[in-house]
Amino acid sequence: MNTFFIILTGIMVASACSIVGCFLVLRKMAMIGDAISHSVLPGIVIAFLISGSRDSVVMMLGAAAIGLLTVFLIQMFHQSGVQADASIGVVFTALFAVGIVLISLYARNIDLDLDCVLYGEIAYVPWNTIELFGMNIGPKAVWMVGLALALNVLAIGLFYKQFKVCSFDPGLAVALGIPAAFFHYLLMGLVSLTTVASFESVGAILVVGMLVVPPLTAYLLTEKLSGMIVYSVGIGAISSIAGYYLAKWLDASIAASMITVAGAFLFLAFLFSPTHGLVLRKWRQKRGLQQAMSNR
Repeated sequence: MNTFFIILTGIMVASACSIVGCFLVLRKMAMIGDAISHSVLPGIVIAFLISGSRDSVVMMLGAAAIGLLTVFLIQMFHQSGVQADASIGVVFTALFAVGIVLISLYARNIDLDLDCVLYGEIAYVPWNTIELFGMNIGPKAVWMVGLALALNVLAIGLFYKQFKVCSFDPGLAVALGIPAAFFHYLLMGLVSLTTVASFESVGAILVVGMLVVPPLTAYLLTEKLSGMIVYSVGIGAISSIAGYYLAKWLDASIAASMITVAGAFLFLAFLFSPTHGLVLRKWRQKRGLQQAMSNR
């Protein structure tokens, strides 16, 4: 049963991250998940200072609030003319530094358990359970990540066409009367929610990796957005299953093993993708050169 919950959580995290990750890859904002994972630190500290509690739920609420602030600031800088990657770098380093300063000033001698909140271990998922009316209803991670996954599926399912147009051509979206800014912030809100909801349970490495690697792999395999989402979710799920057993065989980190498997899929796609693959591209170039020589 422990194995089942660990793999289930990995699959759910991979699916939730892959769905929104596809749109991040298309928008060239793939590293925003990494930015959120660093910038939430001041939110955790402020939540502790206000509540005086180290309860993980309180800290997660503080992290979620700062995650949304991060998204807003990145967009604000970007609209002011700063490049997207530079905006991400400036915001997350500044907020992370603020968090470090707050810790050094007000929480130097207090254990905030940041490793648990930011870099959680997926192997502990089966033991961190929720009780409702005195009844154990299962691991907290399954419920938290499951909620994030359900919201992602619902939002993308309801507004798929709007998200698609806004991702490929924001100017066209505005011309068609689609509120591009609203859907941008809705997408970023989903990313923030997914990222923060998964932190405590599986850790930043798995979340950031699943936001980027499966969607990028899928991007190399298909030209259709719908196919990209399906491929991304499938690759993430297979990586979670194979990564768990790889970690068990090597006695290594489960999260890192899952991302390693996903990275292997990305490498294979980079080499053998039907449209972008390096090997097939070289083969086509060689074949074209041979045909050109034979026609002389």
